[in-house]
Amino acid sequence: MPPGEGPQRTVLLITHTGRSEARDAARKVAHWLSVAGIAVRMLAPEVEMDRLEVGEPGSWIVPEDRHAVEGCELVVVLGGDGTLLRGAELARMADIPLLGVNLGRVGFLAEAELEDLHEVVERIVEHRYEVEERMTLDVQVTRHGEFVGQTWALNEASVEKRARERMLEVLVEIDGRPLSRWGCDGVVCATPTGSTAYAFSAGGPIVWPGVEALLLVPISAHALFARPLVAAPDSLLAIDVQDGQGPGHEGTGVLWCDGRRTLTLPPGARVEVRRGSRPVRLARLHQAPFTDRLVAKFALPVDGWRAAR
Repeated sequence: MPPGEGPQRTVLLITHTGRSEARDAARKVAHWLSVAGIAVRMLAPEVEMDRLEVGEPGSWIVPEDRHAVEGCELVVVLGGDGTLLRGAELARMADIPLLGVNLGRVGFLAEAELEDLHEVVERIVEHRYEVEERMTLDVQVTRHGEFVGQTWALNEASVEKRARERMLEVLVEIDGRPLSRWGCDGVVCATPTGSTAYAFSAGGPIVWPGVEALLLVPISAHALFARPLVAAPDSLLAIDVQDGQGPGHEGTGVLWCDGRRTLTLPPGARVEVRRGSRPVRLARLHQAPFTDRLVAKFALPVDGWRAAR
């Protein structure tokens, strides 16, 4: 149990394990928040792996389970998008906002960079941040009408081939109607938040976070019609894993959600993707246009823009 009595503001701190800058940043954040009277929780596996010394009076170590976020007002993540997606697993369960400080390469989900660390802590202490909701995906897998499993995603749910040397045969259905059958490497179903992640790498469009929509992007489909699609937010996307026709098509697939949660997909498996019933809440320090974020993250050339003159 935390030291002291009575209600206390509490933050869960999650870090990218194995990186020296993450360890240093974690020590600074824990110290600054503790000095301001805010209790800091850190996950036991991270503390053990990074050999972090948590000696602040307002800091303590908790197991990495659903109880880690109980009573917290915020989850602060130090790392890249992968670390933030890990933090989202805990934050979403408790409906707690997530604030990311980017220590990775791109960091589309993060709100600040490492050099902004002190300002981040000040904004937390002063409660000067806003919270926005990002839609998620609910994913269910069945086979021959029998339930196999279910999970969720913030960025994307991708159905992929398991064997490199074989294609995956899928039949795609939208809103209860068949769309097309593809031999492919896979299919990505994404949220607008995930449009800058795997779906973007597969050739999908970038969708502004304020747009409510579901994305479906084929991966290396051997077909004349295999374009990225943008469907309504209340659409049902379904992908049936076929038995295959001829050599090179048979074999199983695999479902990946945010690159973290996975299920094996044997022939006959059906993956249904719909808008998630529970969003992820992101803490925002700045209300900059999404266009500015794109320009900054992708280092896009904007020399010669005259509108501001």
